[in-house]
Amino acid sequence: METDACREAAARIESRCAVTGVIGLGYVGLPIAAASARAGFRTIGFDIDPGKVCRLNAGESYVGAVASRDLAGLVAVGKFRASGDFAELASCDVILICVPTPLSKSREPDLGFVVQTAHTVARHLRRGQLVVLESTTWPGTTEEVLKPLLQASGLDSGRDFFLAFSPEREDPGNDRFRTADIPKVMAGDGLEASALAEAFYAAMVERVVVCSSTAVAEAVKITENVFRAVNIALVNELKLVYDAMGIDVWEVIEAASTKPFGFMPFHPGPGSGGHCIPVDPHYLAWKARAFGARTRFIELAGEINASMPHYVIRRLEQALDARHGKALAASSVLVVGLAYKKNVSDIRESPALGLLGLLREKGAGIAYFDPHIGELPMTREHAALAGLRSTRLTPEAVAGFDAVLIATDHDDVDYGLILTHAPLIVDTRNAFGRRGHRDAKIVKA
Repeated sequence: METDACREAAARIESRCAVTGVIGLGYVGLPIAAASARAGFRTIGFDIDPGKVCRLNAGESYVGAVASRDLAGLVAVGKFRASGDFAELASCDVILICVPTPLSKSREPDLGFVVQTAHTVARHLRRGQLVVLESTTWPGTTEEVLKPLLQASGLDSGRDFFLAFSPEREDPGNDRFRTADIPKVMAGDGLEASALAEAFYAAMVERVVVCSSTAVAEAVKITENVFRAVNIALVNELKLVYDAMGIDVWEVIEAASTKPFGFMPFHPGPGSGGHCIPVDPHYLAWKARAFGARTRFIELAGEINASMPHYVIRRLEQALDARHGKALAASSVLVVGLAYKKNVSDIRESPALGLLGLLREKGAGIAYFDPHIGELPMTREHAALAGLRSTRLTPEAVAGFDAVLIATDHDDVDYGLILTHAPLIVDTRNAFGRRGHRDAKIVKA
């Protein structure tokens, strides 16, 4: 039976009187906050970084999926503002949790940000609020972790407040799909929570896909990323096999892609990056162990993808020795592209950072060029690289390196300049082949 709290919340959502609070204003939180504001909900974005709060309130976006011009318009009409005062959560009718879910040093799920955020929300939780977790996590997190923490406030899920899970599906750098275009998977803790979450997201996106439980919705996101991780590992392994046979794996994939059914192209690279592929499969593997189930495909895929930077460095060492008679320790290498994928500034879990680290360990002189990353920030696993600045891509600079290593194939890179002036090119993305460049000094890896 529908409760008074549910009816009141539904009325506020339907009339667009509901206030949305979004916790975490990164690659996931800021786009969904902008979508909420565009849908007519007054939206407050919460972040612990005062610098981000200041920039956002000035209408300046740092996420490619949200243009500064659009953000400034939402700020100007009072539909969006950022805040570092989490006490304002009490004024929100809908609270979306979009915080990171990384791995620990032992490669196990680290829900520290989710737990900390849950404690914060619980302190300000009130009757009638809808709380939705959007952070990718293992199946069961909403029910087993988030719900008890929120109910410690003395309020009950399904009676006093409403709980749901809806996994993010953002794809940084993909201009074909905006947040509103991507179907939104969701599920509530009970029928009322599910109905409220469906109504809220239906106001923002073209299609809402309702799952039978929060665990199913959590499993959907994990499955999407496991699918990608396993297939990327497959083509990475095929790259090793075909390289030994003298066969170009990129030509094979291009030709196979002409089949109109039964084949989906994935492409090899120097490893996997971003939050999803290197991290999320570990969440499922960890949870599976609690049920005595093995995830052999997933674990093998992770091993293959993690080994690719070492393969690339071996290919670089072989090429330097064969073409210049130089050891890697006596060479200087320019790494082009540090982001985990092209045309973005996102370096989360980027294999390019691993390549830089391996090059430094082996004694090579290192530098990088990335048009989207002027300076490397502090990262947990590559702290020694912090502060390294992007070099200028000039003929003199390129010619001064013994090799150029293409780690990320950004579109706004002068590949013709590199081809003309670099003495050796190791290309992990087929950036030159896709542009029709053929030269004996290009080594695919």
